[in-house]
Formats: sequence, C-alpha cells, structure tokens
Amino acid sequence: MTPSNKPTPHPRWPAIVAAAAFSLLHFAMPNQLTLIPGWIVASVTGVLLLLAMITHKKGNEELNQFFAFAMLGAIAMVMVSSLAVLIMRLPLHKDPPVDLLRAAAALWISNILVFASWYWRMDGGGPNVRDKLEFHVDGAFLFPQMMMDPKLRKQMGEDRWSPGFVDYLFLAFNTSTAFSPTDVPVLTRWAKVLMMVQSMISLTTLALLAARAVNIL
Repeated sequence: MTPSNKPTPHPRWPAIVAAAAFSLLHFAMPNQLTLIPGWIVASVTGVLLLLAMITHKKGNEELNQFFAFAMLGAIAMVMVSSLAVLIMRLPLHKDPPVDLLRAAAALWISNILVFASWYWRMDGGGPNVRDKLEFHVDGAFLFPQMMMDPKLRKQMGEDRWSPGFVDYLFLAFNTSTAFSPTDVPVLTRWAKVLMMVQSMISLTTLALLAARAVNIL
C-alpha cells in the first residue's frame, strides 16, 4: 500500500462522546438506585479515557487497548450494578415512580452506548487494526458493504469502506430495540454472547418500565 492509498483512520471522538454520555447518564440516576457515586464514575472513566487517548496518540496500541478495555469493563460493571439495585428495589415500592422510570430510561440508553463501544473496540481486532486495512473484509459482523460485488462497491465509492463507531451504535440500537442485529449477521461466538447479554439487559429494563407503567395506571 502506497502512502497515497493509505486509508483514513476513523475518528475517535464518537467513542469519547459515548463514554462522556454514560457518565452524564449515571449522574441522572437517583442516588438510592446506584451503588457508586457519580463523581467516582466520572473520575475513573475520565482518567482511563485520557490514558487511552494519550497512548493512542503516542502509537502504543497495546496500552491503548488495555486502558480502553479497562474503561469499558468499569462502566459495564457500573451499569449492571445499577440494574441490580433497580430490580431489588422495585418490589419494595419505596421509590417514586418518576425515579424508577428515569433510572430505567438512563440504563436503557447506557446499555446501547456501552455495547456499541464494546463492538467497536473488539470487532476485527479493534479500531487500531481496522484503520490499517484498505477494506474491511473480516470481523465478527457481516456488514452489507462486505457482501457487495467489488465492481459495484467501487462504483458506489465504498471500495475503502470500514465500519465506524456509528455503524456499531446502529447495531447496538437495533439489538436493544428489536432484540436482533437486523441487517448485520453475527459470525463469531463472542459477539453472539455479547448480543445476548445486551438483549437480556434491554429486555429486563423494558420489562421494568412496562411493569411500573401498569402499576401507575
């Protein structure tokens, strides 16, 4: 590959925005429905995110992956712990309906952001590996562009296509709403397991929302 043909790396800012949005959503959770204070979540997320950004800028891919996975693991545990608290407190009827609905909505959106980040970070070796390829040909998900005829792909200007964060966000959104990947088949076991976990979290959260709405009515 000549320097002029080198693919343009996908921007990292959507993933950064997703991490920041998760911290803000945690602040939106009622205090009694969280185990970890919002300032701790924001501090840990911010530090790990900053370290991931620094190591990426310096070209240290191993440390970049380490800090990125550490951050995603931390926010995933925070989300699951908050969901567990919400489930345990629901039968007690101690929390106002507005607080329960606000918490469930924040968790549902957080679920999409967290798993979109996981898919983006893990598919095809991660963004550091995908940025070096001329065209995305192998990964855990079979995107429609990967199945196009090469000539047609070139005519459409997709000959150097590779998935960006928005593609994984769309995938995560569909998984949380339709409980399926819709137009993107899943190829690997780890991706299937993650999607099952995401669907289970989404279904549980939506079931809590529906149950609370029925009780209110």
